[in-house]
Amino acid sequence: MLSYSIKRILYSIWILLGILLITFLLFRVAAGDPTAILLGKNPTPQDVEQMRDALGSGKPLFFGHWCKTELYTSADFTGKHSEFPGIELTNVTAEEDGLHLNSGCKLVFQRHFAPASGRKIRLTVCGNALLKINETVLNVMGKSVSVELEDVPETLEISLAENSEDRMISEISFEKSNPTPFDSQALDALKELVVFRSTFPYVSFFNFGNTLLTREPIRAKLLRGMVPSLVIMIPIFIGELVFGVILALISCAFRDTLLDRTIVVFSVAGMSISYLVLIILGQWFLAYYLNLFPVWGWDSPRCVALPVILGIISGTGSGVRFYRTVFIDEIRKEYLRTALSKGASPVRLYGVHLLRNALIPILTRASTVLPFLFTGSLLLESFFGIPGLGYEGVNALNSSDLGMLKALVLLGALLFIAINLITDLLYAWVDPRIRVE
Repeated sequence: MLSYSIKRILYSIWILLGILLITFLLFRVAAGDPTAILLGKNPTPQDVEQMRDALGSGKPLFFGHWCKTELYTSADFTGKHSEFPGIELTNVTAEEDGLHLNSGCKLVFQRHFAPASGRKIRLTVCGNALLKINETVLNVMGKSVSVELEDVPETLEISLAENSEDRMISEISFEKSNPTPFDSQALDALKELVVFRSTFPYVSFFNFGNTLLTREPIRAKLLRGMVPSLVIMIPIFIGELVFGVILALISCAFRDTLLDRTIVVFSVAGMSISYLVLIILGQWFLAYYLNLFPVWGWDSPRCVALPVILGIISGTGSGVRFYRTVFIDEIRKEYLRTALSKGASPVRLYGVHLLRNALIPILTRASTVLPFLFTGSLLLESFFGIPGLGYEGVNALNSSDLGMLKALVLLGALLFIAINLITDLLYAWVDPRIRVE
C-alpha cells in the first residue's frame, strides 16, 4: 500500500506539471500582457516597464537572452498605419507591406527614460534596406537583423545609407538583455508551485504572487476563502450522498411500485431543472416570500442553510438515478438471493449486504462529484454573497485577474488528483479482492 501510494504521488506530480504547462500557455500566451489591464489608458513607457518587471511579463517564455523594453518605442509598420506615437517620421510612405523610405528620410526615436545600469539594448529591424543607425551601417535584406547598441543615446536616428537600393522596413523592435537566460515566464510559473530557499523552512509551496488590482497575496485570499467554501461544500456533498443512497435503496426495495415511480419522476425533474433556476426560485420563494432564510450575507448560520439545501436538491436527483441503477443490477446476484432464503431481514439485506457490495461504484461517483462541487459553489457563493473560493473566482473573472484564476485552476487540479488517489486506496479497503500494485 505504501509503495503504491508513493508511485501514485510521483505520477500525480507529472500530471500537475502538465496542468501547469497548459495553464501557463493559456494565461500567459493566449491572454497576453496584463500590464494594459493594470495601468489603464495612456500609461507612460516607464510605468509599463516597471510593471512588466514586477510581473515578469516581459521575460522570454521559456529561454532567452533578451526581454521586452519600452526604453524606445517599438513599432510594426505593416497595415498602412499613418501614425506611430513616439516616433518622428520624415519623408516616408506607409503601405500595406511596411514603411517605404524616400530620399532624405529619417526615423527619430526619443529615449523615454534612463536605462538600468548593466543592461544592454538590442535593436532588431525587419525589411529590405541599407540603413544608417546614428553612425552604424546595418544591412537588412529580407530578414531580421539585430545589432547591440554601444550606448543608449537620448535620440536614436535611423536613415537610409547613400547606396541603398531597397527602401522598405516592416518592423523595428527594442529589447534589453536578460541577466540569466533561464530566468523566464515558465520558470516563474514553476516557482508558483514550489521554490527552494536558503533559510528555514527551505521550501515554500503555492507562491502565486499578488492579485493584479489590490496587490494582496493570492495565497492569503485562497486560505481566507477556503473556509466558507468548505462550510458550503462538505454539507452538500454529505447530503447528496446520504439522501441519494437512502432514496435509491427505498426505490430499489419498492421497485415497480407507485413509490418507486414517484422517486424516479422527482429525480429526473431534479436533474432537468437548471442550477441557476433553482437558486433564483429558492431565493424568491424561501428567502424573500416566506422569509425563512437571509437572501444575502455571511454573518450567521442561517446564511448557510439555504445554499446547502439548494445544493443538496440539485445534486440528489442524478445521485438517486445512478445509485438506483447500481442497486437494481446488484440485487439480481446470487449472494442476495441466498441471504434472502436464509431469512435475512430487509434492513440487513439492503442496508448491509447490498450496500456493502455496491460501495465501489458509490465511491467512484463520489470521487467524480466532489471536485465539481467547486463549480457549483461559483453560482451559490455569487448569488448569496458568500466570500468563498467561488465568489473570489467570479470577482477575478470580472476584473481579469489572471493570477487569481490560474491559482484557482491549479487548486482544482490538486483537489481532483488528491481525491482520485484517496479513492483508489479506499477501493482496497472496502473490497479486499482489489489489490493495489
